Amino acid sequence: MSTTPNVPYRLEFSVEVPGTPEQVWQAVATAKGMSAWFLPTEMEEREGGALHFTMGPEMGSDGHVTEWEPPRRIVYEEDWAALMGQDPDALSPLTSEFLVEARSGGTCVVRVTSSGFGTGADWESEFWDEMGASWMPFFDNLRLYLAHFPGQEATQLEVTTSSPGDAGSVWAALRDALGLGAEGSAVEVRGATGTVERVGERQALVRLSGPVPGMLTAFAFGEGEGKTTAGVRAYLFSAAAADYVQREQPGWQAWLDGLAVPA
Repeated sequence: MSTTPNVPYRLEFSVEVPGTPEQVWQAVATAKGMSAWFLPTEMEEREGGALHFTMGPEMGSDGHVTEWEPPRRIVYEEDWAALMGQDPDALSPLTSEFLVEARSGGTCVVRVTSSGFGTGADWESEFWDEMGASWMPFFDNLRLYLAHFPGQEATQLEVTTSSPGDAGSVWAALRDALGLGAEGSAVEVRGATGTVERVGERQALVRLSGPVPGMLTAFAFGEGEGKTTAGVRAYLFSAAAADYVQREQPGWQAWLDGLAVPA
């Protein structure tokens, strides 16, 4: 007997970002824009258009645009059950809405709401707790993107590794290896230079100045069973970015795989 999804879940927050409504819309409602601060995104930019977020090798989330009102409002649904490998009858789609509201002084407020219905299983509430914690740092990326790289297309570099140890220990090792100091301090790692924009709980954001301008994020999260995923993701904005990624991604992967985590 299947259970009807009738237990509501909701995540709601707002962020103030620089830019005109048109610039912010480009960032939150187009494939090029979303890929420049979030995950690699494919989107048919219209009501009813297909949507796909790439979350890693052979991992992704499929959905479609349900409402499209440029430059103010976009709503899309993702197939939550397929994403989680669950019975389709147990979960509703995962619905996300972005509202862009202009403010005086050249900024906009982006109001974000995600919602869905489940059966009240323990893993569902954990999913929503983790979703908030993992999603919020991306909106620091959005703010930085609109401040320094609005309208530009990103080339992404991403490396991850699985390490034994708890997330706190692995994050401390990654933070030290990157040489992350206080916000505003300089960073130099593997020939890349930049400035620390934010250091949070097990994640950080650096604005890169060279050799290719962009943004670099670092993160660590627990997989369970005493293992932690550590990763570095860069969004690069330059004609030289693709060559840099092709040349340097293997070196970044080897550097990350060699992370020394204290026992």
